Amino acid sequence: MAALAATGLAEIVAVAEPDDTSAAEALTLAPGARRVDGLEALLATEIDAVVIATPSAAHARQSIAALEAGKAVFCQKPLGRTGPEVAEVVEAARRADRLLGVDLSYRHTAGMAAIRPLLDGGALGHVFGLDVTFHNAWGPDKPWFYDPRLSGGGCVVDLGVHLIDLALWSLGWPEVTGVESRLYAKGAPLADPAAQVEDYTVATLDLAGGTVVRLACSWGLQAGREAVIAAEFFGTEGGASLRNVNGSFYDLRAERHHHIRAESLAEPPDDWGGRAAVDWLARLASGARHDDDTRHLVTVARVIDQIYGR
Repeated sequence: MAALAATGLAEIVAVAEPDDTSAAEALTLAPGARRVDGLEALLATEIDAVVIATPSAAHARQSIAALEAGKAVFCQKPLGRTGPEVAEVVEAARRADRLLGVDLSYRHTAGMAAIRPLLDGGALGHVFGLDVTFHNAWGPDKPWFYDPRLSGGGCVVDLGVHLIDLALWSLGWPEVTGVESRLYAKGAPLADPAAQVEDYTVATLDLAGGTVVRLACSWGLQAGREAVIAAEFFGTEGGASLRNVNGSFYDLRAERHHHIRAESLAEPPDDWGGRAAVDWLARLASGARHDDDTRHLVTVARVIDQIYGR
């Protein structure tokens, strides 16, 4: 909300928030807004767009309701718990011809802004390997994250969605030709995904053209720091990396690699947390409507389904 309000492109007019403390904090950021009771009341107001930041089980249903009401939507990730749910939202955006955005924020870091041109221009040669990692040594603090009916899964749908999106987006959306995965819960192979969520996963994605992506993500790992976040690109003519600094969730450093030498591309601080929302808002303010690139949201969701074996 703070990032959107700071642009001057939007007026925040209404907030639907059931928790009194959270509502008070939201209205501090948007003192001119009024509090309303639920999504239906929100959609009944004179608004152009809705930002959805609710538990994952509600994302698809609420996004579709807003789109069908003629509102543009920016939704927290994941857009849906499964590939079919995500596909339904994307189709609703197409039918309504309304702009749909999702908070896949790592694309918008200064580090990736420096690395992506190297990839697009072929400066690294053929990128044959990509390692993407997100270990959250804490894990979520809300019970619904641990209920697969509400969350759609564990660390993969929570953290892996960022990694898969970043990997495929950075390489120009190559076809995923194969997926292999191992999922664990409390140190043992995940036995019943309908009753328990995974807290550690390793997966391999085979891409058209021969590139291999190695993915690892977790909650509560004994990592020795709060977080381990990385995207590491290995090419025939060089490498590049985006890595967090000193276990931070927010401070990211980008480097270009020349064999054993590293060249700095971007250093913290970088206030990137709200950029995905601001990018969506700027496009909305310029008159943008449905964007065919939303089909890639379905691509990512289907890869997640394959990791889960569903």
